[in-house]
Amino acid sequence: MTGKGKNRIQTPEEWYQCRQPEILQMLQEYQYGYYPDHSQEKVEATRSGNTVNIAVTAGGKTGKFRATISLPSGASATKPAPVVINIGGMQNQPYLSAGIAIAQFDYTSVAADSNAKTGAFWDVYKGKDIGVLTAWAWGFHRTLDALNMTVPEIDPTRVGVTGCSRLGKGALAAGLFDTRITVTMPMSSGVQGLGPYRYHAMSGQDETLENSKAGAPWWSDSTLGTFVNHAENLPYDAHTIAAAIAPRALVIDQGTGDQFTNSKATAIVVYPAAKLVYDWLGAGDKIGMSVRGGGHCDLSGYTSVLPFVQKVFFGTPTTKDYNDLGTYGSPLTTTYPWATAGPVKAP
Repeated sequence: MTGKGKNRIQTPEEWYQCRQPEILQMLQEYQYGYYPDHSQEKVEATRSGNTVNIAVTAGGKTGKFRATISLPSGASATKPAPVVINIGGMQNQPYLSAGIAIAQFDYTSVAADSNAKTGAFWDVYKGKDIGVLTAWAWGFHRTLDALNMTVPEIDPTRVGVTGCSRLGKGALAAGLFDTRITVTMPMSSGVQGLGPYRYHAMSGQDETLENSKAGAPWWSDSTLGTFVNHAENLPYDAHTIAAAIAPRALVIDQGTGDQFTNSKATAIVVYPAAKLVYDWLGAGDKIGMSVRGGGHCDLSGYTSVLPFVQKVFFGTPTTKDYNDLGTYGSPLTTTYPWATAGPVKAP
């Protein structure tokens, strides 16, 4: 905490060369499981109208699923549109009206939200100690592969990923493990997403490692379960996940009426701590916090973050302040005392 630890990262260059890869390794070891080696996979895709059929083969095993695509008016091979890939459904029309394509895949056909180990991912990787959140992230990535192969009307350099609640956790993993993702949009994501492990019950019922592991142990690998009842011993917290996405864009949605995902703690603990790293890396405008009214997975969250997404995709100026924590007030700076210990300095 004094900022004098041996080999402490001192420059952004050291962050990207040393610390960021170290964080990705650590998160796979403790939470997500090790992401499969994509270089060993063969992806095949065919398109029929707005449906894309996807087949992924590795190690002699094949998994299949499908995605659908909705294109905005005017999108073409010569004028490709950015795309947001989502699971679980979202507000499509505001995005289509803004010139953004929407792709969706059935996450349950990639990996069941259970211990069943069924779906395209497990058809290829059954037996691996990998969480279902990582399997869904793989589904986002293979969908993007297939879109790039079959849908010339989308721009592969402008890609968003989103989902809400447990699917927001999956979207966060998708943004973390693929640098092709331009903007990551986790909605009401909670623990194993952008809810903190260490700071509890700041807004209602709360979500903890204990109750998430009791309810859905399959979301993460087996290692995370060994920290039940002592999550404070984890060598990271949710701000670490957010910071590891930098310098790519991240916009975090939380509702003040959401009692289930510790929204206030995401807003006043996780977001400002992650933003310090973004600021230090010179990417402070690439992270935003959207505090809205409404409850868990309120669809208004999608329109709430849309101006931020338009700024990322199109450079469209916005007057909305995505550093405003609304009724949650000010950052709880006592939760990240390292901010004043260098090299990351509080603004």
